[in-house]
Formats: sequence, C-alpha cells, structure tokens
Amino acid sequence: MKCIEINELSKVIAGKIILDKVTFHVDEGEIFGLLGPSGAGKTTIMNILCGQRKATSGQTIINGIKSEMLPDDVLKNIGIMFDDYSLYDRLSCFDNLLLITDILKIDKNEIFNVLRKVGLEDSKDKAVSKLSKGMKQRLLFARAIIHKPKLLFLDEPTSSLDPSTTLLIHNVIRDLKKEKTTVFLTTHNMHEAHKLCDNIALLSNGKIVEYGNPDEICLKYQSELEVALTFDDGRIEKLFLTNKNIDILYNYLKNNCVKSIHSSDVNLETIFIKLTGKGLK
Repeated sequence: MKCIEINELSKVIAGKIILDKVTFHVDEGEIFGLLGPSGAGKTTIMNILCGQRKATSGQTIINGIKSEMLPDDVLKNIGIMFDDYSLYDRLSCFDNLLLITDILKIDKNEIFNVLRKVGLEDSKDKAVSKLSKGMKQRLLFARAIIHKPKLLFLDEPTSSLDPSTTLLIHNVIRDLKKEKTTVFLTTHNMHEAHKLCDNIALLSNGKIVEYGNPDEICLKYQSELEVALTFDDGRIEKLFLTNKNIDILYNYLKNNCVKSIHSSDVNLETIFIKLTGKGLK
C-alpha cells in the first residue's frame, strides 16, 4: 500500500525551477531515501509534503489524502525532524520534550524512554544552550519520534553526528521500521542510504535521475566496474568489465602474468557522479 505519492511535482521560486515534474512513491512501512547534494530540492519536497510550502503544480498525497488537506488524526501521527525546527535554548532536554507530551497528551514516561534511545539520558537536565550541535540533533530526533508516529520525516538526520552515534540512530530507525513506521529521509550520504533504505531516489537539479532499491541500482551499473591490473613487469592497466574486456582479463590470467588485481566497486556515489557529472557536496 502506498503511503506517499508524488505526481508531476514542480516548484518554481523567483523564476527558478527548484523541482521539475518529480514523480515517485513510498510504500507503507518502508525506509525511503531522497538523495542529492545541497540545493537539489530535497528539503523543498519534504516541506511540500508536510504542508509548509505549496507546489507550483503537481500533487503530493499522504495516505490517499492531498498533503495540503491532511486532517488532524493523520497529522498527529506524523513526526518531523528539520534542522530549522528550533528548540527552547533555556529549557532542559527533558523540559523541551515535556512540552510535546503535554501538547500531544503522551505519557511523560516516554521522555525517559526516548532520551535513552538517543543516548541523552545523562543530559536530561542540561539546558539546550549547553548542548553540542550533535546533541541538539539527537534531541530533535527524539522529539520527532516521542509520539511513535506512523510516518516519520527526517531531514539529514545524522549530518552532525559521530560514527558511533550515527549507528545508534540507524538502529532506532530500523526499530521503527519493525513497528511499521514509514520513514522518509533526505541525505547526501550515499553510504548511509545504501545501508538503511529499501528504496531511494537520486535527485539532481530538481529532477529524479534514478530510482529503486540500492542493491538493484548498483547491479544495473555493474558493467561500469573497473579493475586495475598490475603485471609482473610493473605495468598497470585499467579495464572496465565489459564482455570484451572479460575475455582479455581471462587471457591475462591464463598466461599467469598478472601480479595483482584491484577493483573499484560500483556504489551509489559513483553512479550519481556518472549520471549528473558532479559530486554530492
């Protein structure tokens, strides 16, 4: 069942095309990644889905309802994490979350549970103004999931986190998937997306340039796999593994003149660069 549908979505701001007839869908219960460099239009899509911006044309649909017309019972089951969603600097981590539990009428014990999940239990009484950027990001994540949403939007959820904390957040996201939460995340970290996501869309200059399961996308471009051969005489030769070059490689190996072989794996980043001619920064 489709949780999110985006059909021919376009957005123009001050005469500039930000999104150009974007179309894809997200199934219920999947982790979906929208990938691309800063300025590609990722956050704009999320803002339109959440009803914070209007599309120039096209449709965005959540659970069969146009996103700009979502009723309260759907909205209260959505969690959102944006960098620009401010926290209250003078309040503690605990009190920031206490406000949310009061608004949403959630059991206050959930505050302790969610702080433990994101590794902030020892900082519950610390004022937000005293937190590092990474700790603030974890608190934003905690706030987005405290009410156990059925649909979760995460904008660059691990961009300021160290590797161990990133792994912690990834595990929480996987646990949410087990609980049938649909997760829609944006990132320019291709490795993160490959590890986490069931499906991804690569966005460049407002257009979707590739869509599908990460492993299947990499397999699709496997013909671009390049190997570097070092021969006994020190010579180095690089080959793309086309059908013709596989025969050449076989003959080299048959003649026992190859000292070593090194491959450059096909990954999402190399595919993105191939499709767009540019990197992700």
